[in-house]
Amino acid sequence: MGEAASPLQARTVIPLADLRYAAQRPPVPRDAPPPNGLLSDRLGRPLRDLRISVTDRCNFRCSYCMPKEVFDRHYAFLPQASLLSFEEITRTAAVFAAHGTTKLRLTGGEPLLRRHLHVLIEQLSALRGHEGQPLDITLTTNGSLLARQAGALRAAGLKRVTVSLDALDDNVFQRMNDVGFPVADVLEGIDAAVHAGLSPVKVNMVVKRGTNDHEIVPLARHVRERWGAAVVLRFIEYMDVGASNGWRMDEVLPSADVRARLAAAFALEPLPPSAAGETAERWRYADGRGEVGFISSVTQAFCGDCNRARLSTEGKLFLCLFASEGHDLRALLRGGASDAEIAAAIGLIWQQRDDRYSELRGSALAEPGSGQRRIEMHYIGG
Repeated sequence: MGEAASPLQARTVIPLADLRYAAQRPPVPRDAPPPNGLLSDRLGRPLRDLRISVTDRCNFRCSYCMPKEVFDRHYAFLPQASLLSFEEITRTAAVFAAHGTTKLRLTGGEPLLRRHLHVLIEQLSALRGHEGQPLDITLTTNGSLLARQAGALRAAGLKRVTVSLDALDDNVFQRMNDVGFPVADVLEGIDAAVHAGLSPVKVNMVVKRGTNDHEIVPLARHVRERWGAAVVLRFIEYMDVGASNGWRMDEVLPSADVRARLAAAFALEPLPPSAAGETAERWRYADGRGEVGFISSVTQAFCGDCNRARLSTEGKLFLCLFASEGHDLRALLRGGASDAEIAAAIGLIWQQRDDRYSELRGSALAEPGSGQRRIEMHYIGG
C-alpha cells in the first residue's frame, strides 16, 4: 500500500465541488424479463440488502466520517428538492424487493434529522418481498435523537436499530463527535430502543488506534452489565472510506487484536453467521451475557458474499461502499420511466457488478488516487 497522506493534507486539498458525485441516467434494456427474485452479479452474489440514505446532513462531526475541517459552516449540503421524496424511496424499494431484496436499512448522514421519518417507515413496512414476506426494516443512527423517537419508530414498523458509539468515557466521546455531544444522551437513546422492542440493538464502535482503543474493554463491560443480551456490541476497523478523513493504516487496530483484548477480560466462544452475507464475525460471552461482533473490512475482506447496494440521498445507486461512480435512478423516477423499466435498469446494473475493493486494497486497482474520488460516508451511509 502506498504512503498515506497526513490528515491535514487529506482534509485541505479537497475542493468542495469534488464532493458531489456525477452519475449517468442508466440505460433501460428492452424486452427484459420481469424480476424473479434471482438476480445476481458477475461474481454470483445476489441482491438482498438495500441501504437507503435519507439525508446527507449530520449533527456530529466525527473525524472518520465528516471532519469539521471539511464539513464546516460553509459546506453546501443538498437542497431539499434534490432529495428523493418518501414516495420515490418507497417506489424504488418496491422494485428492489421484486428483485429479491429482503432487507432495507435507513442511513444518512443522521437519518433521524429527516423530518417525519416514521411516515417513510410506515410506507416501507407495507411492502412485501418477492415471495410475499415482510421486509426487514432497520436503521443506523448516532443515537442523539433516539430517546425521543424510538417508540414512534417501532410503532411505524421499524424492526431493529444500530447505534454508533465510539467511547464510553464522555471526554473521549465528545472529542470524537467534535460537537460536544454528551455520551449520556446516546446511552439514554439505547435504553429507549431496548424498551421500545427494537432489540437486539446493535452498537457499533469504530476503533482508531491511539484515539479510543483504550475504551474497548470498558465499553464491553458496560454493555454486558447494563443491557446483557439485549444489546450486541460490534467493533469496526477504521476504514478508508471517502477521501476526507485522513485515513492511515497505522491507525487501524486489527479485529484480531481487539478480540484478544476482550478475551483477556471475558471468556469468548465463536458463533456461526446468522445470515448469508453477514459482515460481522460473531462471538458470545461464555457466561451467556450476550455477544460481540467484529467487522474487519481492512484485514479480512468480506467482498466474496457482499449482497448490498446503496441508494444515496439524491437517488444515485452505488454498488460498493468504496465506489466512485453511481447510477442516477432519480432520472428514471422523475423522467417518466415505468416500474418495469426501472426494474430492467437495476437488473442490468447489478448483473454487470464486479466490485471487490476491500479484496484489492493496496493493489494498483484500489490505490487512492488511481481513479475517481470515492464517495464520502455521510453521503451514502455505512
